[in-house]
Amino acid sequence: MTLLPAMCVFMASAWGQRSSNSRLGAVVEAKNITLPVGSNAVLSCQSPRMVWTQDRLKDRQRVVHWDVTRNIPKYSVERVLDMSPGARLRVYNNFNKGRVSIPTSAFKDGNFSLVINNVVQSDRGVYTCNLHHHYCQNQESVQIQLNVTKSANKEKRYWDGEKTIFVVLSGSSVVLPCVNRHPLWRDGLQEDQQQVAHWDFQPPGVRPDRAERLVDLYASGERRDYGPLFADNKMSVAEDAFTLGDFSLSISDLKPADKGLYSCHLHHHYCGLHERRVFRLTVGPSLPSTPTTASTVLRNEGPEPRIEEVESPHVVNVILPEYRNYFVQHLGYFLATFLLLAVIVVAIIVLTRRRKKRGLAYDLHRYDERNVTNGGESSLDCTELKTRNQEPLNSDYKNNLLKERDLSKDCNKDFDGKLWK
Repeated sequence: MTLLPAMCVFMASAWGQRSSNSRLGAVVEAKNITLPVGSNAVLSCQSPRMVWTQDRLKDRQRVVHWDVTRNIPKYSVERVLDMSPGARLRVYNNFNKGRVSIPTSAFKDGNFSLVINNVVQSDRGVYTCNLHHHYCQNQESVQIQLNVTKSANKEKRYWDGEKTIFVVLSGSSVVLPCVNRHPLWRDGLQEDQQQVAHWDFQPPGVRPDRAERLVDLYASGERRDYGPLFADNKMSVAEDAFTLGDFSLSISDLKPADKGLYSCHLHHHYCGLHERRVFRLTVGPSLPSTPTTASTVLRNEGPEPRIEEVESPHVVNVILPEYRNYFVQHLGYFLATFLLLAVIVVAIIVLTRRRKKRGLAYDLHRYDERNVTNGGESSLDCTELKTRNQEPLNSDYKNNLLKERDLSKDCNKDFDGKLWK
């Protein structure tokens, strides 16, 4: 019973470690790198989605369009209109020009509602408001069903569990709401302040939440270095990192103290992106010295690093255990498994012994009952045998007495006859 609280503690620690890793971002790449002392290391961290393309030219990265689906003929879909920050409103049906529209300030205040004037019966259908952001690869949509009636008493709006239904009087005007005030869909957002990249270093035995910050990079050009490593040119990141999308970290003159876990974090708050790439760097012994002639030829050539890539899906959460937590966690799993097996074995032994005892008691009771019943029958048989055996004895005795009586009568008769003669 004392092991049960321990098992709960180990399970809680495992869940805590998992939740802490999920808060750090999705791990999209993990590598183990081993290099000798004195060599140079390059930890590659590249992402094409982090290339800084500020939307000053209104290059139509954001688009809103309204579509309508009608059940006649055969659920046809028709584009009503579309608009982007760099283009004017475009209405596709000549009949709808001047009759349907959305606010011109849609990309400033986030109001993309569709206005329909002079509603007719042909306007019936399911309208869909679609918002696309091609750069961030984001899409959102809202559906509204429009029904047209000729009676003013039947006008109403309600929710059917999947979409909003508008019942509108023919000839009136209606506004189908589509409002999204998320900064992603509005102008005036400082995109260069929304992209951030930073490197963290986690020495062996240190928890992830206590990792050391190495550098912060902003798309606006601002840079923050922590510690003397970048000032002494021990570590470096390219100045045009956001232009190329290459945030690789270079480490020169490796020392045993450089051993540990390096994490590259890419934050794109504008698109809601947070990726993490992890590198476990191991510093081995230095290479053996070579002859002088060979050293002069290969002076500028560094040793080839031995890199072991860990194959993983495109986006997968990887938990990299620490030395101390790794041992304690697996010890907890082993003790919990052993405790469970011990409980199962003890339960089987107890149930088996109880069953054997119940079976023995039942056999003894049944044996006693059989003896009682058999004893009554044998006594009954004995009495019957005695009574049956007595009957032939009594009958023979009676016959003998009768025979003796007859013999005595015959003798008396003969004797009397002789006397009279």
